Amino acid sequence: MNLHDFLPYRLAVATETVSRALAAVYSARFDLTRDEWRVLAWLAEDREVTATELGVRSALDKMQVSRALARMERDGLVERAPDPADRRNLLVRLKAPGRALYKKVVPMAKAREAFLLDALDADERETFDRALAKLQARARQLLEQG
Repeated sequence: MNLHDFLPYRLAVATETVSRALAAVYSARFDLTRDEWRVLAWLAEDREVTATELGVRSALDKMQVSRALARMERDGLVERAPDPADRRNLLVRLKAPGRALYKKVVPMAKAREAFLLDALDADERETFDRALAKLQARARQLLEQG
């Protein structure tokens, strides 16, 4: 096997490279880790969610979510409150400073995304989106099969 031609390896390298390029925006300027950025972005889309749900949506494990939330809570960006539907769970939500931070980071993140996508013409973007969706669906199939 040639590792450089192996699809999972190529996807991992591309993902890591893009992630690191984007991290330059929120890490250096806003002192956010990649995990904190993911949690922040998901919380900005959903008003309240459990930590478990954040993990599922952000593709982070329980410990990554826990560490991110602890630091964000310490920094006054998020708050946790008991879930009225299930007192064993805590609901997490952004506080005003978290929303303000999100609004500062998004334009910079979107600019980096636009720069990356500018490498593709409209047809290539459409093909890439379809191909990525198909690969994700197949990967989910493999996960379900065990």
